[in-house]
Amino acid sequence: GPLSERPLLEVRLGELHTWISTYSFSPQGLLGAVQRACSSYCAKYIHVKQGGPAGISMLLAGYCLLSYGWNYQHFSKTSYFRSS
Repeated sequence: GPLSERPLLEVRLGELHTWISTYSFSPQGLLGAVQRACSSYCAKYIHVKQGGPAGISMLLAGYCLLSYGWNYQHFSKTSYFRSS
């Protein structure tokens, strides 16, 4: 099919620049990309017949990493994280 309809994993490395240039980087286009990614994630990991803990655990691990990144400066300034 057309290059713009292919998912990222089916795009060859030489076609990547052309594939990226087919997308809109306006706020509306970025919102649509986030919605497509969320629905794809939910279809693959959350809304399945026999699901496991993989989908929820990935969300939890991602939240933990983001939370640590947001609070890194606070953690590095406190004395209880420094070794004596």
